[in-house]
Amino acid sequence: MSANGTKIQIELKGVSKAYGGVIANKDISLQVPEGKITGLIGPNGSGKTTLFNSIVGYHPIDEGSIAFEGREISTLRVPEIARLGMLRTFQQTRIYKKMNCVENMVISISHRGGGGLAGVFKSAKDAATVERAEHLLEFVGLYSKRKLISGELSFGQQKLLEFAMALMNQPKVLLLDEPTAGINPTLINGLIDRLKRANEEFGVTLFVIEHNMRVIMNLAEKISCLAHGELLATGTPEDIQNDRRVIDAYLGAH
Repeated sequence: MSANGTKIQIELKGVSKAYGGVIANKDISLQVPEGKITGLIGPNGSGKTTLFNSIVGYHPIDEGSIAFEGREISTLRVPEIARLGMLRTFQQTRIYKKMNCVENMVISISHRGGGGLAGVFKSAKDAATVERAEHLLEFVGLYSKRKLISGELSFGQQKLLEFAMALMNQPKVLLLDEPTAGINPTLINGLIDRLKRANEEFGVTLFVIEHNMRVIMNLAEKISCLAHGELLATGTPEDIQNDRRVIDAYLGAH
């Protein structure tokens, strides 16, 4: 629980990760409050994606602690953490490009649950599952393309599909890695609106890596900034915009 009474859903304490002699993250401590939208920014190579990968179990950390709803998860791997209710999306989409959109939605829950192809076929015949899939595709603006092979979608539409696939699993927390990257600028405002609606209507906590400063400043209530693998600053969007250390990190002045 934070000082203002908000429940902390993810808490990192002294997290460090190195690859050989390269330090990707060094002594990072931060909190992600439940039911909020939290941002993570930093120049390329600052360690943002490594930190996300550590949180969701893609690799073990070298030092520190990662807790999810008070439970230590730093020794757990991806499937175990997914079952706890925490998922992530990627800069490069991970969809099934030879399947249509509805099939992608259905296979996403079977994959998370480990049901294999048998689970896919069973879910595909379940009217409630298909109805939920179509509802979420409508939510992200892809209902009219629900029967289209997903590999034929634009890159931005594929990212929306991946977002819908994540929501299909009813996550408690969703880590989004650059959700607006590759999306047509004219569609970005619509995506921001959908992210906010997912947070408000579904109660999903969002932790977002984003390079587009306009996007993250309009989306997140709290933002942390990394530079050279270390936590540089944490605060409100206004605090971050006016922090000289953050400005210098992006301008390369330090």
